[in-house]
Amino acid sequence: MKKIYFALMLALGTVVVSCDMDKEPFGVLNENTAIQVMNDVHRLRNFTYTSLRGMTTGSWVARPEIQMDGFHGIINNGNREGNFSNALINSSDADVEGFWASCYSVIANANYLISTVEGLKANELFKDKLTELDRYQAEGQFTRAFAYFWLADHFCQPYAADKAETAALGLPIVTTYYPTYDTSFYPSRSTMKETYDLILSDLSSAYDKLKAYEATDKSQVAPQATYLSSYAVENMQARVALVMKDYQTAYNKAVDIINSKVYTLSTPDNFASMWTDDVSTEIIFRPFQSSTELSGSVGGFFLSNSEKQADYIPTYDVLAMYDYNDVRFDAFFYPWTLDVEGADYQAYVFYKFPGNDALKTGATRNFANMAKPFRMGEVYLIAAEAAAQIGKVSEGSAYLNELRANRIKNYAPGSYTADNLLSSVKAERYFELFGEGFRMSDLRRWGQGFSRNPKHDENPNLNSVIVAAGASMNYQPNDYRFTWPIPKTEIDSNPNLKGQQNPGY
Repeated sequence: MKKIYFALMLALGTVVVSCDMDKEPFGVLNENTAIQVMNDVHRLRNFTYTSLRGMTTGSWVARPEIQMDGFHGIINNGNREGNFSNALINSSDADVEGFWASCYSVIANANYLISTVEGLKANELFKDKLTELDRYQAEGQFTRAFAYFWLADHFCQPYAADKAETAALGLPIVTTYYPTYDTSFYPSRSTMKETYDLILSDLSSAYDKLKAYEATDKSQVAPQATYLSSYAVENMQARVALVMKDYQTAYNKAVDIINSKVYTLSTPDNFASMWTDDVSTEIIFRPFQSSTELSGSVGGFFLSNSEKQADYIPTYDVLAMYDYNDVRFDAFFYPWTLDVEGADYQAYVFYKFPGNDALKTGATRNFANMAKPFRMGEVYLIAAEAAAQIGKVSEGSAYLNELRANRIKNYAPGSYTADNLLSSVKAERYFELFGEGFRMSDLRRWGQGFSRNPKHDENPNLNSVIVAAGASMNYQPNDYRFTWPIPKTEIDSNPNLKGQQNPGY
């Protein structure tokens, strides 16, 4: 935890050069003097958006998807991401450990921001900045909630009301910035209810503060906002409510965003630009990114500049599920000739994140795209699924039809019943959100397993170059592998986690 503290000081511009250990060097920032003017708060706040940008692209999106049913590894991929694709994740996995540690680093920085701003609000020098300070505190609370939810949705068992108060099924909760090596202060795992209560509380507070701020400044209540708005928070609230099976809240939040008319779905004519240029009227929040401020790349997990190699390709079942007139197929998949051990193989590659030319740092593509963690495609699907669950069949059907009309050329509205609306929405989530990091969460909360189809009917020659270990991977409903292990390093360093590992590990 000390490393987190030092990183924070460095990010604030600290330079420490001194040999006198009893005297604080001139110009040093410490946790008592780091924040003197609003500009210091602005710089501290940058952690919020750097964190959100990092956690909504790259490996955070790609690895959970590769673990599920939609991708096959190619035999010359050097076993990159093999642990995820071939179900070999264990508590010593460095990548899993990295996700855990990164989330708690983000949480520590958010805790520091939240508490620091709270102190400033009581300072007479900042009395005319209270609304702005509330905004920054809201951003810290949102980021903390985002990190805790990401952890809960990967490292805890799927939320279930009958297990909500069972001991040690939630996360170790830390809400105070207090770097220490004293293990007596390290928390054990909480209950699911305690974990989700914190997430909901943070989101509720963030929503109220941002809504109040927007009464004076609505600049971020617009598509492609680079800063958080109350609608981005509502999208997150709807997402969390869906996972918790609080369908009425999920419905209310999603419908409120839709009815605002601030954001509109991309049409079949401009849908592709959302992925090539990161531009769309349906993007609620798009963290700033430029060629000099890049984050992770999702496309880099699936594409190569030679256009002759791909570590992972979509399964035939994925390719076959799209309607002929569905513009998503052409936006998400592209035919390449792959060179596999000296022979050519025709295959469709996953092309949803092809790289934005504006983010290139040289002549070749770096497959960098701006993160789009909140957009209307998901919002409509939440509204439709929640409507199906609470008996609003006509409303759910309308939201599903509206989404499909903006994805499929010459679409004729479908007629859905109480019996088939939910299954139709589940299928549509796969069509719409494929490769965006939602699949693992969806299958977890639905209690559904999967079986990868090893056959590539579009080109049977591909069957011989698919990694055999993961070709026909099976997960049973509620399979323990839908929940990642608590990292061994964390359990070894925190005695209060003894005996609290997830089942199966």
